[in-house]
Amino acid sequence: MKPDYQSKLRIHLLFWIFYYILEAYLEFYWSRYRFPDFTWQLRLWNTLILELGYLLVKIPLAYSLLYVYEKVSVKGIFKYLFYIFIIIVAVLGHRFLTHFIIYPYIYGVEETLDGKENSGFINGYVFFNSFMDLIFMVGLIFGVEITRQKNILKNQISQLKSEKLDQELTMLKAQINPHFLFNTLNNIYGMALKKADETPDVILQLSKVMRYNIYEAAEKTISIEKDLENIKDFVQIQKIRYHHLIVNLKENIDNPSQEISPLILIQFIENAFKHGVSESLGNSFINIKIELKKGILTYYVENSKEEKAHEYSTKIGFKNIRRQLELLYPKHHLTVKNKDDRYIVQLIIDFNDTSNA
Repeated sequence: MKPDYQSKLRIHLLFWIFYYILEAYLEFYWSRYRFPDFTWQLRLWNTLILELGYLLVKIPLAYSLLYVYEKVSVKGIFKYLFYIFIIIVAVLGHRFLTHFIIYPYIYGVEETLDGKENSGFINGYVFFNSFMDLIFMVGLIFGVEITRQKNILKNQISQLKSEKLDQELTMLKAQINPHFLFNTLNNIYGMALKKADETPDVILQLSKVMRYNIYEAAEKTISIEKDLENIKDFVQIQKIRYHHLIVNLKENIDNPSQEISPLILIQFIENAFKHGVSESLGNSFINIKIELKKGILTYYVENSKEEKAHEYSTKIGFKNIRRQLELLYPKHHLTVKNKDDRYIVQLIIDFNDTSNA
């Protein structure tokens, strides 16, 4: 049985139970005025039996109208004629049940108007009462079903949006990983040609970083401790490549198990190497500070840069990062300062804020 059908069956079953209780209560309440000589036990028994009998008319009516509403493709006046025909048949069935079965066989009396004259099978007043009783039920069941369908549609739209965001995040991450891999492999190739002693160490560090990118980064979240370890491996690769580079990395983490989206933080450092250090002449530096205190992450990256750096490529990199942050942490605070001799980036994420969850 499909989950949607199970949900529909459960909701409709609860509806009929509560509707039956409501109608039985109202009928029992008014029966003391119509049949004052009956004991309350007899009135209660009669009420329970007759309301079950009315369900034999109301349930087919409800689902006949729902079927026409949902399945019948005829439009315009013909569809309304279907509705009218079904309601007329139901009203006649309601009257037949009331006049020929409920009153003579359950109440043991003749159906009358105000306790005087026989009401007859078809009478304007009782016919209208039957019609209103049925329409009241139809309004309730349609309200329940339409509300249920709207909730399903809302959940489907929410799921589609979530899937779309996941796909977009996956695509954004994919834009980063190959770039780093190709650049590092190109540098390893250059080191191998020079037979540099550091080549095996760079390959080992690269394997750790790529293992993280392939397996760990596939998860929606990961502990900040593992993410920080990946950052350190990445920095170590770059330090082997750039001997003149000065890197200061300070960390203060009070909760190493704090979950964070993988590959978010490292992008700022990668951007610093790509558009700052690699273009700088002379001594280059990167200062990194990562602090997590009481669920609030403060991340600071400062790097040297050449006075006439390529601003266009830098903006492209930040556009990618900003989009990911918007999707993952809508209420983050990102500050980027572009000074003459350095870039300064500060990111603040409050993990206590449920909107960033």
